[in-house]
Amino acid sequence: MSFVIWITGPSGVGKTTLARALASEIQKMGYPVEVLDGDGIRSRLYPDLGFSKKEREMHNRVVIEMAKLLAKNGIITIVSIISPYRSTRDYARKEIGKFVEVYLKCPLGIRIKRDRKGLYERALRGEIRDLTGFDGEYEEPDNPDLIIETDKMRVDEEVRLVLKRLRELGYI
Repeated sequence: MSFVIWITGPSGVGKTTLARALASEIQKMGYPVEVLDGDGIRSRLYPDLGFSKKEREMHNRVVIEMAKLLAKNGIITIVSIISPYRSTRDYARKEIGKFVEVYLKCPLGIRIKRDRKGLYERALRGEIRDLTGFDGEYEEPDNPDLIIETDKMRVDEEVRLVLKRLRELGYI
């Protein structure tokens, strides 16, 4: 009865916020749940890892394996990670099996305003390059299980949409 919810989208779109709120609601329903945050995993396991395509794919594969192990052991797993490449997300779906891809999107201007890490500000000043969703590549999902425009609703509404989709899929 476990599965993986894979939340993808560019920096500042609200992945971590949704993941935490969704985990709280799923936990209230009595299910075991764990959140795997891409930034948190990266900073704890390999803080010096860069952001080349090869390094991003390696990081994503580590997260895929972690999610697969948690789900295999009966824990609903929510992954919050940019995962900019379709091929990596397709690989995750194939490897994990019960996989729900949630694509979050909102306009760049709003992502810039939400940017707590200062990444967009640094990119605008030319201090960093290839920021995913700014001047770096992000391949939108071809056929996600759910698309949420985070500038058009509150987090609690986003959570309700995901839970509704999970019910439609027969996962909860």
